[in-house]
Amino acid sequence: MHASGLLPTGDGHEVYWEESGDPAGIPAVYLHGGPGGTLRAGSYRTKFDPARFRVMALDQRGCGRSRPHVTAPDYDLEQNTTRHLVSDLEVLREHLGVDRWLLNGVSWGSTLALAYAKAHPDRVSGIVLMAVTTTSRAEVDWITETVGAVFPEAWDRFAGHAEAAGIGYQRGRGRLVEAYAELLRSPDPEVRDAASLAWAEWEDHHISIGTGGFHRDPRWDDAEFRHNFVRLTTHYWSHDGFLDPPILDRIDLLKDIPGTLIHGRRDISGPAVVAWRLHRAWPGSELVIDEGEGHGGTSMVEAWCTANSRHADTLEPG
Repeated sequence: MHASGLLPTGDGHEVYWEESGDPAGIPAVYLHGGPGGTLRAGSYRTKFDPARFRVMALDQRGCGRSRPHVTAPDYDLEQNTTRHLVSDLEVLREHLGVDRWLLNGVSWGSTLALAYAKAHPDRVSGIVLMAVTTTSRAEVDWITETVGAVFPEAWDRFAGHAEAAGIGYQRGRGRLVEAYAELLRSPDPEVRDAASLAWAEWEDHHISIGTGGFHRDPRWDDAEFRHNFVRLTTHYWSHDGFLDPPILDRIDLLKDIPGTLIHGRRDISGPAVVAWRLHRAWPGSELVIDEGEGHGGTSMVEAWCTANSRHADTLEPG
């Protein structure tokens, strides 16, 4: 990494950004998952050839090294929507003097990449997505409700926590994601903490297939990270990603943009049908299904690196 900083993007927010690779290389930007997943230790950099790419990334509004955090007192959640995240990306692009860049997004980051590309197609040279999501209502309901049929014990604890919280939620009546969003807005820190732990346990279960089985993600030991992640995720998911219209509407806006979609067949938290429908609607895309992986994995990462190199071949002169 050779440059980083905090960039004011409006509404009192400062977004943390960083840059690595060749300053004269092909511009590329990485969008992390979550929402609220953060850049973490920066392992995303290994997915780009540093001799060919100028790699940029940011902690999305409200999390990581960006300020303020979504858990700050009196934080205005109305100032944290997909429209704001897209605007932050444009502010960063202009700040760094980039004309067009190759978008990379993983999980929720793939939804954000698609939303940005639809809003600013002339600023996108290509798109590489892994663990593809479009954050539709159907996807949110699947990941918080329907896939409980595969993990009934864990989902019973997940739904049972919301039922026992005294907010009027009952399974089968109302959306569970909305109940958790309400719990994460509670003025009682113990209520917020308990809900974030219940959400984290469910998260670890529904991504376990294809990733070596259930294990507790050590990131949850950081209470600040956990609270930011769960509050942002429930905020976005309870509003269907703040996507109006949904991603698949007007996907023709991407018709001149080449894209690579990488998805694990065993990704039960995000079924392959999502990536397949996006591919079918976007003629300029290619779909890579990894038969052995789930929501990420070694061979999917290899496909991600390969896709970036192939896109670089078409973007470099000669």
